[in-house]
Amino acid sequence: MRKGLSRRDMLSMAGAAGGLAIAGRFGGALAQGAQRIEQMDPAFGNIIATNEPIRQLATGFGGDIGPAEGPLWMAEQRHLLFNDIHTARRMRYTPGQNGATVAMEKTNEANGITRDLQGRILSAEHLTRRVTRYEADGSVTVIANSFGGKRLLRPNDVIVKSDGSIYFTDPGGTAAPDQWDVTVSGVYRVSPDLGTMSLVVPDMVRPNGLAFSPDESILYVADSRRRQVRAYDMQPNGTTFLDTSRLFVDLGGTEPGTPDGIKIDTQGNMYAGGAGGLYIIDKTGKKLGRIVHGHPATTNVAFGGDDWKTVYFTSRSTLFSVNVKIAGVPVPVKKKTA
Repeated sequence: MRKGLSRRDMLSMAGAAGGLAIAGRFGGALAQGAQRIEQMDPAFGNIIATNEPIRQLATGFGGDIGPAEGPLWMAEQRHLLFNDIHTARRMRYTPGQNGATVAMEKTNEANGITRDLQGRILSAEHLTRRVTRYEADGSVTVIANSFGGKRLLRPNDVIVKSDGSIYFTDPGGTAAPDQWDVTVSGVYRVSPDLGTMSLVVPDMVRPNGLAFSPDESILYVADSRRRQVRAYDMQPNGTTFLDTSRLFVDLGGTEPGTPDGIKIDTQGNMYAGGAGGLYIIDKTGKKLGRIVHGHPATTNVAFGGDDWKTVYFTSRSTLFSVNVKIAGVPVPVKKKTA
């Protein structure tokens, strides 16, 4: 047993002795008969056709510790990475491939991943309770593991702004914070030079996925506990105007599902999980429609493909894809110029 485990660490590891499912299974057509694409507004047809197939690409992931998570398209290699939190492995899916293969062992139960302006992978690690960056030489740089002298709770998702600053959520877990932990479930910003870290959103119950509007004037944060996404106007210094905190969209309902990872396309439409499936929401917060994939949760989403018009999304156990008409914001985001 590792030394120095907190009560939260012990709870997050409970059940890890069970079977570790890593095998993928490919299905080029619809994965389940119950799946469908539902239109809620006429504008939905400009984004996706209701007869577009929902493809199951790989399955058999997830478990007691955590689900499939953090899809990330690697444009140069033309493949997708995603995390299986339960086995602490990073998986690789290549279009046309039969299932997924292991790309990396020992991810420290990483959840969300992204790329910085130089293309390096950033990772929000549950087990080590930190955000890291993988360097070209294979070394690892710790972006953040504490704030104000107290240890972070359990970083969940991470994004990078066009100026190189890094934003991540730290919602914590099921256990109450220990006395040496931070006490706020918040959203943090780390400056491009890693020299400054700021708490930019302190008013969330359980912050999860996050994304910027295409012009980066708005920060969206999913609050999984309240089953909603909130919006914040950005200040020039990279922090938020907290008095602009507002409900962007409520994604609750009688069906299972809650907002987790979120992504934005180039026209400002949002893709976010919610009750009954993966929703597409316009930039005013109107629900245009949803992709009903038949699983109880949508854990995360990413754009990919050569034209960034393939939407990859994960449930707790399965990787899916669907094609859309509007490209997503590429990752890495284009560097901001003066």
